[in-house]
Amino acid sequence: MKHATFALTMILLCTEVIYCAPSSADDKHPNIVLIISDDQAWNDYGFMGHDAIKTPNLDKLARESAVFPHGYVPTALCRPSLATLLTGHYASTHGVTGNDPSPKYTKGKSELHNQRRAQLISYLDRFQTVPSILGKLGYLSHQSGKLWEGSYKNCGFTHGMTRGFPEPGGRHGDDGLKIGREGMQPVKKFVDMATQQDKPFFLWYAPFLPHTPHNPPQRLLDKYNKSGTPLTVARYYAMCDWFDETCGELLGMIDDKGIAENTLVVYVTDNGWIQNPKSRGYAPRSKQTPYEGGIRTPIMYRWPGKIRTGERSEVVSSLDIIPTMLAAAGASIPSGLPGLNLLPELEAGTPIKRERIFGESFAHDIADIEKPEASLLFRWCIEGDWKLLLTYDGEVNRYTSTHPRDEKRPQLFNLKHDPWEKENLAKENPDRVRKMSEAIEKWYPVKERQTLTKFE
Repeated sequence: MKHATFALTMILLCTEVIYCAPSSADDKHPNIVLIISDDQAWNDYGFMGHDAIKTPNLDKLARESAVFPHGYVPTALCRPSLATLLTGHYASTHGVTGNDPSPKYTKGKSELHNQRRAQLISYLDRFQTVPSILGKLGYLSHQSGKLWEGSYKNCGFTHGMTRGFPEPGGRHGDDGLKIGREGMQPVKKFVDMATQQDKPFFLWYAPFLPHTPHNPPQRLLDKYNKSGTPLTVARYYAMCDWFDETCGELLGMIDDKGIAENTLVVYVTDNGWIQNPKSRGYAPRSKQTPYEGGIRTPIMYRWPGKIRTGERSEVVSSLDIIPTMLAAAGASIPSGLPGLNLLPELEAGTPIKRERIFGESFAHDIADIEKPEASLLFRWCIEGDWKLLLTYDGEVNRYTSTHPRDEKRPQLFNLKHDPWEKENLAKENPDRVRKMSEAIEKWYPVKERQTLTKFE
């Protein structure tokens, strides 16, 4: 009966909609450009205060945007994070909690593993995606960069680059991963076509940058390969610079077409990254983890003449991006989305009214596609300056060193005074831990499906 109830709930989530009319009857549907950085630390930008990395194009975008330095993604792994940006739902709701099915499906069972991968791709069919919703209003849409869910057509894009599994290289992008690294021509061709046809467009720009392999152009590496800087770090810095250059090219296309005034640009990172100076990999407490190095990202919204520019102090989530973009387009917003439509506050410059945000962390490898909690590692809550992490006993499989879970008790941090989460204040603040733990228990969207085992 629980499974039947859950299925009915999913159907309702997928079918009920809320319509957001444009702000005036004469408004033209704006173009929407979503820029998604891949594996980049929240402070690795000039506008975020980095003293070495040069990001002039994103710095300019920040000056022209409403900027939220305290933005977050609800899970610190690319595939579930990108699926959230397509659907507007938490990973535990849309079902894509990790990058791959568990290796236990591969041992002598390659066909079973492929079945699990195909099943995972089909999970998003239960939801309306952003490009499919916008398509009902006549939008053209283009996918470039990372996309794990098969062909771009699977996700509702009218145009795109990724062919998708089971095509060669189709695990997470194939041809789409060439964007930026091998030029911007596919995006330029799409923008030219859409503007010539006088059609509003949605552009998904999720390049494989600054993601590994860290192989920047030599001219950029030379800027950072200096005495005292480890080569691994210099390579990563140069990749951030390279990504910034491609963003400049993209935004330049919008300016050259004279359509910047009618284009909403949104910026976010799929998950964080802290470069390990001793290897080409990431440092602890960054990618895949619920610590600030894994989930924090600046989030920006630019719409000239509509959105008030300036730095905002509120804590926001990437879950807010979907209803905000849809509202800007005057599109139907599926009911049940957990994020907020921020457009009224962005236009008026008024405070966002929200008490807290939530998130969850799962293992890279999905232990049980039907039960997300089987690979659940953390749930978290941020309320004001405070952040609480709760730890669970989900199955990890690969990447065990990324998730040592040495501290099994609740972890409470004051982010204002301790942004790198060095001091656990849970013992000194039992009432706050209790209150925030109760909020997490009330929030968790699929807790009725399985009893969760929490470390104490």
